[in-house]
Amino acid sequence: MQRCFGIIASLFGLCAVMLGAFGTHALRGVIPDASFAIFQTGVQYQFYHTLALLGVAALGAHREHLPLRIAGWAFVVGIVLFSGSLYLIALAGWRIFGAVAPIGGLALMIGWSALVISFWRKA
Repeated sequence: MQRCFGIIASLFGLCAVMLGAFGTHALRGVIPDASFAIFQTGVQYQFYHTLALLGVAALGAHREHLPLRIAGWAFVVGIVLFSGSLYLIALAGWRIFGAVAPIGGLALMIGWSALVISFWRKA
């Protein structure tokens, strides 16, 4: 679990840096300001939850149990669905993916809730 989530988090972090740079240098002024803001929100949430996933990977070195695995996979799914849908909305104008963002947001909330349970049980 530690290695898997560490690798995934590292890749998500790399992609977030690349997407952030791409947005700042290639998209600003090219796409509408509202779309740029949506794109930036996707990058920010990807960064935040990449750090959370790194935390899950680090905790996995000391404890491995179901709530921690649930948190990790929920963060993975949440990043892909939430940030991914925002990228598609901003870059392709596919507003239909606005319906996917809340599902990704729910996955992120499940991840944080599972972390609460993980710490609660190990207190």
